Amino acid sequence: MEISAGARLEVRITAADVGKRVSVRRRNEPGATGEKFTDTVGVLTSWDRGVLLITRRNGESVRISESSLVAGKVVPAVGGSRAGAPGRRRGPVASYGELARISARGWPPLEHERLGAWELRAAAGFTRRANSVLPLGDPGLPLDEALTAVRRWYAARGLPARLQLATGAEDTQETLCAELESRDWTREVTAEVWTGALAPVADHETAGVLLSRTADEAWLARYRRGGLGEVALRVLGGGPSVWFATVPGAAEGAPPAAIGRCVVDGRWAGFAAVEVAPEQRRRGLATAVMAALSRQALDEGASAAWLQVETDNTGARALYARLGFGAHHAYHHYREPDGPGGPDDASTPDTSTPDTNIPDTSTPAADGPRTGAPGTVGP
Repeated sequence: MEISAGARLEVRITAADVGKRVSVRRRNEPGATGEKFTDTVGVLTSWDRGVLLITRRNGESVRISESSLVAGKVVPAVGGSRAGAPGRRRGPVASYGELARISARGWPPLEHERLGAWELRAAAGFTRRANSVLPLGDPGLPLDEALTAVRRWYAARGLPARLQLATGAEDTQETLCAELESRDWTREVTAEVWTGALAPVADHETAGVLLSRTADEAWLARYRRGGLGEVALRVLGGGPSVWFATVPGAAEGAPPAAIGRCVVDGRWAGFAAVEVAPEQRRRGLATAVMAALSRQALDEGASAAWLQVETDNTGARALYARLGFGAHHAYHHYREPDGPGGPDDASTPDTSTPDTNIPDTSTPAADGPRTGAPGTVGP
């Protein structure tokens, strides 16, 4: 919390600070159990009729009565690479915009169209990431008109309209999140993008891992999302420099013991679809898969890595932390209210993150095209 107990408490924010990251302390309601005060840090997304709306790093919105405030101030943005932003404690420095564009190139849709600085993406419903709007600026229209255009575009394809929005770093979209929620758009999925240095991951053992430029039948047999068609294969194989890792199964003809996918794009390597067979978990296979892919990425000039992990996947998060990764920002998918059913991927949530059930030798490995590495990666 940014407000120390010994400092003079003073409210130094006003409605003019909407859009800025703030730290506030409020007095709890009389009779409430626990502490007398509650501290909240996040982006001030509105201040209307005596009520502040603050969006936290995880995307949660908190409403605070102006009359309950005892202290408040603007605080530096987190993440990012601008002057004045605090340095990251671990991993490479990167802005949200850089990571959003890199991850979008690493999981490309089959069809896309620009609406100002928004990118509308579609891939016949295969994963939310490839079938949602990535808004990295002004759509060139008033918001309601832009959302109407978005809904029309997706309806023409038999898909529900979704926007992929981020929170928790500099230049993320807390204000737009609040605008969508006020219009009854539903937040469906929350995941985090983590970053780390590539070299330490490559230092681990890679025995038994095979690399290929294509996902063969064996790799697809282990991949979490079954019944893949041509659309899914095109998304999986898309990206600047794509590699697939496989640890063969123990018996001839058996599905692989573990798999993974990596996309190399300049200085970045993005991990996804890291999956381990249930009976092979806790043997270090997820780490070996990531290590082999990391060595290939280093050979191609990459030095930094990213992956996506679900917020409740404690095993995968522990694994990534041990490999040197740390959270950069959260992202969320918002779905239009009362939209068309269409080919949805609700049964295969897009979370690009490790599979809670896939532990590595010392921790769970990852999951697949859900996003994240050792259980990372994915839409």
